[in-house]
Amino acid sequence: MLIIPIKDGENIDRALKRFKRKFDKTGAMKQLRTRKQYIKPSVKHRQKIQKAQYIQRLRDNDNI
Repeated sequence: MLIIPIKDGENIDRALKRFKRKFDKTGAMKQLRTRKQYIKPSVKHRQKIQKAQYIQRLRDNDNI
């Protein structure tokens, strides 16, 4: 459970922003989405390779 202490006179928007940042760092939403459906290991591996190729292509284009 996330606890965000709110200081006296602190803006609620600022506290909400801190909560969202802390929530994102925990990775709860990402984990929930991955558990939502089963992905075969071969598909995970293929996606990992495709992502690496994409990143490599971006780096190659930046160096040109």
